[in-house]
Amino acid sequence: MVKNLANVVNPEPQPLEVVNRIINACADAKGKDIRVLDVSTVFGLADYFVIVSGRSDRQVQGITNKVLDTLLESNLKPINVEGIDEGHWVLADFGDVILHVFYEPVRAHYDIESLWFRARKLEIKNDKNQNGIVLRAA
Repeated sequence: MVKNLANVVNPEPQPLEVVNRIINACADAKGKDIRVLDVSTVFGLADYFVIVSGRSDRQVQGITNKVLDTLLESNLKPINVEGIDEGHWVLADFGDVILHVFYEPVRAHYDIESLWFRARKLEIKNDKNQNGIVLRAA
């Protein structure tokens, strides 16, 4: 017996699909220094972190809103979003994927990539043939 027919008709996207949508939206919003960490083996609450910088609080808010709008088109809503009003460090929790959008000086201060040094870093390649950004294991 099928309990939730909506999930059969429109299955939830896999975490890497969500990551790809997020990084493409970040790139469209001119996000800087986009990084993806596979934290699945070192963090029990998510599989991936997407980390991106903006040059101002307004750009941080713009990047975040672009991601939220893009994922909403696929009916994906965050569990929680924190920090969007200040625009210094926004955390958007999509379950298996957590987005961190930083104002550049704040990112440098917290150096979140160094905190998660055991996480596998994924390489982001701009694939012009597929008209988007794709992930490859680094």
